[in-house]
Amino acid sequence: MKHLRSLFTGAALLGSGLATAEAPHPQWPIVNRSAQTMDPSRPKPPSERVPGVPGEAVTPEPSPGATDPSLLTLDRIFASEEFREERPAPIRWSRRTSDYFMLETPEAGGPGRDLVRVDPATGRKERVVPAGAFLAEGMTTPLEVETFEFSADESKLLLFTDSRRVWRRNTRGNCWVLDVATRALRRLGGDSAPSTLLFAQFSPDGSRVAYVRENNLYVQELRRMGVTALTTDGSPTRINGTSDWVNEEELDIRNGFRWSPDGRFLAFWQFDLRGVRQFHLLDNTAGNYPKITSFPYPKVGETNSATRLGVVAATGGRVRWLRIPGDPREHYLPHLEWTPNGVHLLLQQFNRLQNTNLVMVANPRSGATRVVLRETDAAWVDNLNPFRWTDPKGGFVWLSERDGWRHAYRAGADGESFTRVTGGDFDVIAVEAQDNAAGWLYYTASPDNSTQRYLHRTRLTGGPAERLTPEGQPGWHTYDVSPDCRWAVHTWSTFTMPPTVELVSLPDHRVVRVLTDNHKLREKLSALKQPAAEFLRIDIGGNVSLDAWRIRPSTLDRLGKHPLLIYVYGEPAGQTVKDSWNGALGLWHWMLAQQGYLVASVDNRGTPAPRGRDWRRSVHRQIGILATHDQAAAVRAMLGSWPEADAGRVGVWGWSGGGSMSLNAIFRHPDLYATAIAVAPNADQLLYDTIYQERYMGLPGDNVHGYRDGSPMTHAQHLRGNLLLVHGTGDDNGHYQGTELLMNELIAHNKTFTVLPYPNRSHSLSEGTNTLRHFYATLTRHLHQHLPISPSGKGPEPGTEAP
Repeated sequence: MKHLRSLFTGAALLGSGLATAEAPHPQWPIVNRSAQTMDPSRPKPPSERVPGVPGEAVTPEPSPGATDPSLLTLDRIFASEEFREERPAPIRWSRRTSDYFMLETPEAGGPGRDLVRVDPATGRKERVVPAGAFLAEGMTTPLEVETFEFSADESKLLLFTDSRRVWRRNTRGNCWVLDVATRALRRLGGDSAPSTLLFAQFSPDGSRVAYVRENNLYVQELRRMGVTALTTDGSPTRINGTSDWVNEEELDIRNGFRWSPDGRFLAFWQFDLRGVRQFHLLDNTAGNYPKITSFPYPKVGETNSATRLGVVAATGGRVRWLRIPGDPREHYLPHLEWTPNGVHLLLQQFNRLQNTNLVMVANPRSGATRVVLRETDAAWVDNLNPFRWTDPKGGFVWLSERDGWRHAYRAGADGESFTRVTGGDFDVIAVEAQDNAAGWLYYTASPDNSTQRYLHRTRLTGGPAERLTPEGQPGWHTYDVSPDCRWAVHTWSTFTMPPTVELVSLPDHRVVRVLTDNHKLREKLSALKQPAAEFLRIDIGGNVSLDAWRIRPSTLDRLGKHPLLIYVYGEPAGQTVKDSWNGALGLWHWMLAQQGYLVASVDNRGTPAPRGRDWRRSVHRQIGILATHDQAAAVRAMLGSWPEADAGRVGVWGWSGGGSMSLNAIFRHPDLYATAIAVAPNADQLLYDTIYQERYMGLPGDNVHGYRDGSPMTHAQHLRGNLLLVHGTGDDNGHYQGTELLMNELIAHNKTFTVLPYPNRSHSLSEGTNTLRHFYATLTRHLHQHLPISPSGKGPEPGTEAP
């Protein structure tokens, strides 16, 4: 099961636009980037939950420790803005110049936000659209613009407002077109109901907009605002132009259509969900009678939707379906793009086991396809490759692990050319940008430390790697690079230092201006009694060493030992051991260390650390098995080398996949763990979705023992310590069903446990008044009761506890 995505719902993608955070998924962040899209939709960890955002109202409670500014409390972390992280306004790079655009509050004040153009070299701002222009007829206040996109000539703006959540993100809403010169503002969708449009996107010439509404694909021309339906068969079981639940969640297919470069055609996905079994969520809090939400959700081994790709004229007419070999229910189609010259389409096709990825070139007029690249792996092939074009005919950059490390290659639509770009005993973590004109590939990597990441570049023709991130800045670095690769928004943090966000020039990495350095947060942190934090490698034998971090009280108790709490994730979708700022989650761990806990986290084999293909693929067909062994071996090594740790007071906690790992830990190693907290776990791997679980475990009929042995439910009878289960009953991702089945199993074996169901909360537990504060108070109280600070059961000293 995957880890959390983000904690809060944000704005939707608008065409190829920016998105804010979505509701959590059980994975750590995976970001797919292409020249067209930077999609931060992938899962984000609990550290990115921000107290005080809409939907997470909190009620401060008196805290004994609130009078001591050096000590953290739950209220200070989760019920106030005291440790709020400053984040600059999102930017959108121009596709015509080196400038960028952003929305900002007018200098004179008043409602709404101006849209300004910024020169990155000088910082000079030009107001492009005043706040008052975002005022539609009949309105008294300007539109609250969530995302925006310019037409190619920057004469028109596409605006997204009034969004509504669709599973993970707010992708459905109102779409408007603003003429920048005349200030004419018009809502798209004809007579459609409000907030029903998805993924609106300009045609290449800016004269039309395509969008999805109620599972059909439409084009609206902007001169007379006429609307043309390109598909008419959309229904709850037939989806055109967007995705079903599982393909959205696991393959990141959301905006499911592509304009041809000449604007004459659109290529699109269609999902036929007939035969996919429905899952039902029950909301007992909606009124006097329960509300049932049903949606197709294919669990392991069950029937998938049938997926196909079509091409249709932008003026409407017959759909030409691409002739793709293979059973459409037994294959996945994660990527589709027109070649830059518009002559062909390129697509990718995974088999159901996801150990083969075929790249095919398709003739959009005849529908014929042929294979031009085959990527295989004995375990699985990761979905790493949105098409990154290197030439008009369809050459592209391709990431592959075929030599044991993840490296970049250049491939061609001719099916013949395939050459290496990067090389060496290190992994390319992610492609950040391409400068085809100058011949450079920009990417992140960390050859010497798998807990960090830095910007590098290499010639597209191959050659040595050149590190661009300054050597004196250890930690975690992310970049939003301009299309011309001359500038980047650079975000840098460490485990103990909140982010600095700055604009830098490339390739010299010169700081042009600081957008925020979080100085107020740094001042607050400097006043704290900070625990000691360190990164280390733990030798568990067999020539295996694991990355770990440890937080411990600033002063160790010389007269006694300290309880040890392990924070775990451990699945193939994310790391916990990263030298990056962990936000509110990290501060909660600091608070526990202030109270006397040792807190640690370990990345076992199989996590996606940049440590080579074999490291990541080692867990194939044994999810929950090898990782649990590694985690237990690491704890024993800690206890053997940390004399301050009490072997009788070891606890473990995790969320989603980490919740499953916590269950496996305390069930499979009852002699080692005294207590466990499992948040939104998956107690039986057969209950999770096809694409994720089968990727790592294979089909259930071919791996009966692995599915059984890797599922916590199998080992529930061995529980001896204390267990807290926490789960949202409205979780559409990792279903509360699994927790209820586990409860039955524990009851059958007369095991004592505690369970806290959060009514109608999703996988993120982010909905409802005071939920976040209540959640962490519950976890803290459980630890104080069942993993006490002292062997006698004594709690924290007065003034430190704020449950």
